[in-house]
This record gives sequence, structure tokens and C-alpha cells, in this order.
Amino acid sequence: MQLTITLVIIGITCLLSINGLSNQKTIDDLIFYPPAISRRRQYYRFISHGFIHADAFHLIFNMIALYSFGGLLEKLFSHPCVFGGKGRLFFLLLYFITLIIASLPDYLRYRDATYFRSLGASGAVSGVIFAVLVLYPQTPIRFFFIPIDIPGFIFGFLYLGISAYLDRRGGGNINHSAHFWGAAFGIVFTLVCTQLFTNLDVYGNFVQQFKSMDMMLPLECEVPMGD
Repeated sequence: MQLTITLVIIGITCLLSINGLSNQKTIDDLIFYPPAISRRRQYYRFISHGFIHADAFHLIFNMIALYSFGGLLEKLFSHPCVFGGKGRLFFLLLYFITLIIASLPDYLRYRDATYFRSLGASGAVSGVIFAVLVLYPQTPIRFFFIPIDIPGFIFGFLYLGISAYLDRRGGGNINHSAHFWGAAFGIVFTLVCTQLFTNLDVYGNFVQQFKSMDMMLPLECEVPMGD
């Protein structure tokens, strides 16, 4: 099995999360806690919270999703029509920046709230999933409790709408804000970076993939000719 960035992230996340399940100090030191950032300048918490989880199910669910989509996104980003040899670098940038961006709204909302804490990789994982859907909107997505595949663009529409609604409603122990903003940033990051740094017509590709009955048409682009 090839060692990928995705597998490295999963390995580190599992080690820290499993340690945190039996060591409260690990959780306290790494969890996203806005007052610790605003008052003690512990900015690392914007990222460190993504490497710990509340329980085994929380960890397993996120890591299965990351494993399913992370490896695929690394391959897509490394495609000659996308970022080529810099694909892994862009994957890392997406993952870690998404952890920060997904937490910023909560930081601004709860910077002085001593009761608010958040943890888990869900925001970054959402960014990874939606980056894949920008390039392959027909990607099939399946849930444990639904025995059929859902086309990615349908899942994306429902996911964003439900996350926004549940965040506005409030309550519960799930950080729907991080899910929404992580997914939104995954879309923005992929659109902007492919526009600036690649020869891929990302909008044309999206329409072509969307219309196709085939789940994954080959990515096509104009490769610059040498002298």
C-alpha cells in the first residue's frame, strides 16, 4: 500500500484521538476553546482540535470518510490537468486551511464564551469531500443506513442546506457550523486554485461531469506545448 498524505493524517489523528479518550489532559491541551485563543494566544488550537475526537464512533466515522475521499482527492489534485507534482502540497493546504476557516465563525461568535468547546476533523473532512465534488459531482456517496448510492451533487445540496438550518436552530452536540463552512471552503479553494494555477476548465468540466451518465469522465485540459 502506497503511503499517502491521507494515511499519514489518519495515523496521527488516530494516535492522538485514542490517547485523548483515556487522557483528559490531551483533550484539554488540544481542543478548540475560543477563550484560550483570544486571551492566551493559543492559535494552534485552530488546527490541533482536528486531531482529537469525542469518542470512538466520532473518530471512526470521520476517518472512514477521510480515507474514502482523501486518497481520491490526492490523485485528482496530482492529475496533470490539475496541480500535477504539487498535488500533495495543495491537498495539505486544503486540509489545514479548512480546519482554520471552518472554526473562524465559532471563534468570532464564542471568543469569550467559557462554555464553548469543539473537537474533531469534520470541518476539514467536509472540505475534502466537497473538493472532490467540484471535480466529480457525480461521485456516489453511501451512508450506513441507506443501502443505495446518492449522487454527490444531490448529497452536497442537502448537506449544505441541512447544516445551515441546524446551525441556525442551535442545540445538540454536533458542530454544524464547522461542517457548513468546511464544505463551503472546500468548494471555494478548489475553484480558485484551479482557476489560478491550472489549465483545467473547472466550470466546463463540472457541467460535462454533471451531464454524464458515467460517474467519472477523464479530466481534460490544454497542455502547454514546448518550444
